[in-house]
Amino acid sequence: MERRAPEVDPQVRDAVERFEREGLPPWHALSVESARTVEDEAFAATDPPAVERVGEFSIAGPRGPVPLRTYHPAPEETRGVLVFYHGGGWTLGTLDSAAGICRRLADRSGRLVVSVDYRLAPEHPFPEPLDDAVAAYEWVRGHAGSLGGDPESVVVGGTSAGGNLAAAVSLRAAAESEGVREVPTPAGQLLLYPILAQTFDTDSYEENADGPLLSRADMAWFRGHYLRSDVDRYNPFAAPVRADEERLAETPPACVVTGGFDPLRDEGTRYAARLREAGVAVVHQHYPAMAHGFLSLAADVDAADEAFDRVAERLAEFDSSVRN
Repeated sequence: MERRAPEVDPQVRDAVERFEREGLPPWHALSVESARTVEDEAFAATDPPAVERVGEFSIAGPRGPVPLRTYHPAPEETRGVLVFYHGGGWTLGTLDSAAGICRRLADRSGRLVVSVDYRLAPEHPFPEPLDDAVAAYEWVRGHAGSLGGDPESVVVGGTSAGGNLAAAVSLRAAAESEGVREVPTPAGQLLLYPILAQTFDTDSYEENADGPLLSRADMAWFRGHYLRSDVDRYNPFAAPVRADEERLAETPPACVVTGGFDPLRDEGTRYAARLREAGVAVVHQHYPAMAHGFLSLAADVDAADEAFDRVAERLAEFDSSVRN
C-alpha cells in the first residue's frame, strides 16, 4: 500500500488553515443546499489560465437535459478530447466549481475538455449520475468532430466522485460491448483521487479519518446520499474496485492519481494494482504529502501545480487505439 509522508505539504497545511480560519464547517455538518453553496465558493477558480474557446450547451440525457461546457485550447486544430466529471461526492459540484481544473487540464494537455454537469444526489441517486455520465460520453464520442475534437481519442476522467464515474463509464463500455448495447471503449481513463470502493476498512481511512479536506464522516454522508441501499455498495458500477478481472481487462489504459493524506488513497492504489493484474496499462502517480482534492489548490500549492504537468504528460500518451 502507498503511504503518506511524515507530514502534509506545508502549502497544503496553509490552505487547510485558511479554510479553518474562514469557519468552513465539515460537509457532513451541513444541509445539502448549504454544502453546495460552500463548495462553489470555496473551490472557485483562482487565476485559472485563459482558454481560447469556451462554449456551453445542453444535450438530451436519459432523464432530461445534461449541460456541458467545452474548453478548446486551439479551435483551429483537431485535438484529443477529455470528457470530465467533477467531484463533490455525487452531491456537490457544478460546471463553475470545476472550471479551474478544466482550464488547467486544457491548457497543460492541449486536449479539448468537455465538462459534464451530471444530475446530483440525493435528488438523483445511483445510477442516475452514471447514466448522465455515459450519455455525455456517448454524445461527445458521436459529435467530437463538430467540437474540434478527435472522436477516436476521447478519454474519460474526473476528480473524486467524478473519478468514480469515469471508471464506471469505462466498465459500462466494457460490459455493454458484450452484446447488450455497443458503447465504444474510451481511449483512456484519468482517475484523480477517485472514489472506487464503498467501504471504510482501509489503512488510509484509519490514518485520515479526520481529514484534511475530506473525512470518514464526510464520505459516509456522501455515500448515504448517493446509494439507494446497502445493496448498491456491492455493485461494481458504484464500487469499481469490485469489478471482476474479465471486465477490468476490457477497460482502457489508466492514470490513477492518489495523495498520501487522503482517505481514498488505498482504494486508488488497489484499483491501479487490479487493473495492472488484469493486463491494463496503468500509470499510478502518488503524492505522499498531498491531501484529497489537492489539484484544486494548484494556484497555491507548488506540488499540485507540478502534478498537472505529469497528468498532462499522461494524457498525451493516451493514443487512439481503442478496443471495441
